[in-house]
Amino acid sequence: MSFRAPVRDLAFALSAVGHDALIARAYPDLDADTVAAVLEAAGSFTTDVLAPLNRKGDIEGARYENGVVTAAPGFADAYRQFVAGGWNSLSADPQFGGQGLSKAMELAVFEMVHASNMAFGLCPMLTQGAIEALILHGTARQKALVLPKLVSGEWTGAMCLTEPQAGSDLAALTTMARPDGNGGYTLSGQKIFITWGDHDAAENICHLIIARTPDAPPGVKGISLFLASKYALKDDGSLGARNDFRPASIEHKLGIHGSPTCVMLYEGAKAELVGELGQGLAHMFVMMNAARLQVGVQGVAIAERAFQQALAFSQERRQGKAVWSGDYPSEIWGHPDVRRMLMLMKAKTEAARAICLTTGVLADIAKLADTEQERAAARARQELLTPIAKAWSTDVGVEVASLGVQVHGGMGFIEETGAAQHYRDARIAPIYEGTNGIQAIDLVGRKVGMADGGVMKALTAELALTAEQLTEVPDLAPVGRRLAAGVGALERATDWLLAHRGPDSLAAATPYLKLAGDVIGGAMLGRQALMAAMAAEAVGGSDDPWLKSKAALARLFAGQVLAQAPGIAEGLTDGAADLETTAFAALTA
Repeated sequence: MSFRAPVRDLAFALSAVGHDALIARAYPDLDADTVAAVLEAAGSFTTDVLAPLNRKGDIEGARYENGVVTAAPGFADAYRQFVAGGWNSLSADPQFGGQGLSKAMELAVFEMVHASNMAFGLCPMLTQGAIEALILHGTARQKALVLPKLVSGEWTGAMCLTEPQAGSDLAALTTMARPDGNGGYTLSGQKIFITWGDHDAAENICHLIIARTPDAPPGVKGISLFLASKYALKDDGSLGARNDFRPASIEHKLGIHGSPTCVMLYEGAKAELVGELGQGLAHMFVMMNAARLQVGVQGVAIAERAFQQALAFSQERRQGKAVWSGDYPSEIWGHPDVRRMLMLMKAKTEAARAICLTTGVLADIAKLADTEQERAAARARQELLTPIAKAWSTDVGVEVASLGVQVHGGMGFIEETGAAQHYRDARIAPIYEGTNGIQAIDLVGRKVGMADGGVMKALTAELALTAEQLTEVPDLAPVGRRLAAGVGALERATDWLLAHRGPDSLAAATPYLKLAGDVIGGAMLGRQALMAAMAAEAVGGSDDPWLKSKAALARLFAGQVLAQAPGIAEGLTDGAADLETTAFAALTA
């Protein structure tokens, strides 16, 4: 189960999505050489330190004994090395001890972290969300005393939303925050599914918790956001007595066994308000949106890991006679359908990577562009792409991990090969940080309608231009034609959604998100193929198989994925009415 960090793929993908232009205008201290050095160093750390712990974390997992949570074997030491290497502070504001690198750079590094060890990566991932929430909504005290510790990674952050009766429906939460008479609050209640809610890898853990105050109105308007530290935080920044919250247990899960998923009990825990009373859900969504993009990157990461393992196995396992070479027994990668699966795995992984990194670049432009008009346009497209990046990429992660098991054949169904772990780990990503069905509803119910559909239409116009550029290159003309048909299908589906808002459009939300991801992903692969062709031409032609693979992947994706786009658009609403009528009753008859 060896892992090789995909440094060259990531550097190329960053360039293809506009990262070079971004750093030229907004990051004067960051150049191509620095980007390469950071990626190489991260690749070495994730390959040498984190990847070897992945299997042990799955087999032995985190432990809960006598009210104490202990990280999986080796994880605590690895986390300390992670912090010492500065990997937790990449994109954070230098004002709080961060390095001030781009968000896209952080995402590229975290892809390697998640690919090498997804259970480990969840800990610093959630800390990043806590950092963003406190930067925007924290008090001066919180920014002075808590943020630098979170940025450095000396302390970790946890996001505490879910309760037994309140999963996706956060309006049903009952955790109570009562004023303590000294400007703070005491928390009482239970939270479940709290990722890395307790552990021994860091000296302190900061919980960001949504709760109600006694006089709060019902529903989401009564929710506020609070900060509770595992240990009391003194005014000089030092830690005091243990706070009154504790883990009651950890969950026994399908996957990510190395990540302690805690049931947390708050028994009069001291807390302080973050932001404004009654605005907790809005404040928490800052953290959730950051986490959603990171979870999309997790989908890319687990797909990359599953592909690497399947490819290595296919080059070792010998079965049957190769139809091309005639070799017997042949490595199974010599069989056409195995090779098709491997190429589809790689193509979907690279498409998802490009979507996530594009969203990261847009996040930077939304903050750093020269004009408000450009910042607003970038912010709108970032909002449009975020549910696609999260849902489509995590669906890709599950699909690619499943194909990885298939490439292994019967050995994939045996735990010892490790292919099953990737499939089990991948399966959570479409569920947490907002299920993929919720992402689709968000896309259709909120994002597509922005500016009366203008944000999506501006995007499809750019995708159509990419299709035209592809058709002008003989080797890529079939990709251009398939992409043009896919863009047309996406435009027709978008027009239908804008004209049919309501239950029918929500019933079509998931297939619409898949269609959007397929078409955008196909365009991203097409752009990479064009860039690879230009790179080869710049050196007078190149026989580099890695560069040539970009066109091959774009062609395969066009033939096996984009070719389905018109059918998805045509069938978008098929059966939607039956969800509301008596036809549905047949399922329970």
